[in-house]
Amino acid sequence: MRGILYFLVFLLVVFGILYVLTGWSYSDGERAGTVSKFSRRGFVFKTYEGVLNVGGFSGETGSLTPQYFDFSVKDEAVAAQITQAVKTGQRVTLHYEEKILKLPWNGDTKYYITNVEIIGPPQQPYGTNPNYPGGQPQGYPQPQTQQPAAPDQQAVPADSTL
Repeated sequence: MRGILYFLVFLLVVFGILYVLTGWSYSDGERAGTVSKFSRRGFVFKTYEGVLNVGGFSGETGSLTPQYFDFSVKDEAVAAQITQAVKTGQRVTLHYEEKILKLPWNGDTKYYITNVEIIGPPQQPYGTNPNYPGGQPQGYPQPQTQQPAAPDQQAVPADSTL
């Protein structure tokens, strides 16, 4: 009888430790950038995995160097928002929680996205001019539009006298 009680206490302690390691949030924060890759993958446990291009500037070389942030998503609504942002090329702010331990049914990373904010308007396709209706490629001459003369101003010929 005592052996069963010890075994149940042992199981309770083990499950309690696993719950704390997987359920408790070690840290949380936000990262902003553009999502460059987002997919649903896994052999047995299908999870959403993505890569956020945070960007960055190297002070040593003076050039732009990409920095990537790998993340996992468990919530279907959040995954739908990220998918929409990928399709439109919008910048996003991802709110995440970092867990101490990762388990296969939770995702490939320790960073789990809890909320998404869309930062700006959709980006124009590369090589298009957002000021031209229909997105005329840059480098082509822009159409010339003439402004109609105001009704109270009448054109006066240059050679006439008043």
